[in-house]
Amino acid sequence: MKRLSIWTRYGFAWVTGALFILTLTGHWIFGWFAYANEQLAHQQPVEIVGYTVQMMRDTFENWQSEFLQLLWQVAGLALLLHVGSPQSKEGDDRMEAKLDAILLALEPEKGDKLLKDIDDEYEGRHTDARFVRMLERGSNQASARKAADRNGS
Repeated sequence: MKRLSIWTRYGFAWVTGALFILTLTGHWIFGWFAYANEQLAHQQPVEIVGYTVQMMRDTFENWQSEFLQLLWQVAGLALLLHVGSPQSKEGDDRMEAKLDAILLALEPEKGDKLLKDIDDEYEGRHTDARFVRMLERGSNQASARKAADRNGS
């Protein structure tokens, strides 16, 4: 098996790092021009120490706001998905319930068997309580229809 180079395996990280360095460098270069113009406008000396302190403050202030926001979005979303908020599972459960209802409406007998086979295969994975209740009611009704058909024949 051919081993990929470090450039290929971590291509996204390299591009992200390059963009980071490029934008940080641009931030500091344009910050220098802004700092120098501001100092000259106030007839103050342009000093590297003053510039470095101001740019470090601006950079960390920006990172703090951006990273805290991003951290909350990522960590908060992961936490809510883990806890199982309604928003995290709304789509799949609703879609599954609709598909099951369609299947049962088209062919109740065949649908019951197919749903039972699927449920046996994926036992314990039901998250939609409404569908479970409907399925149990549907199974009871199908059993009653079968019994009525046998007695009527």
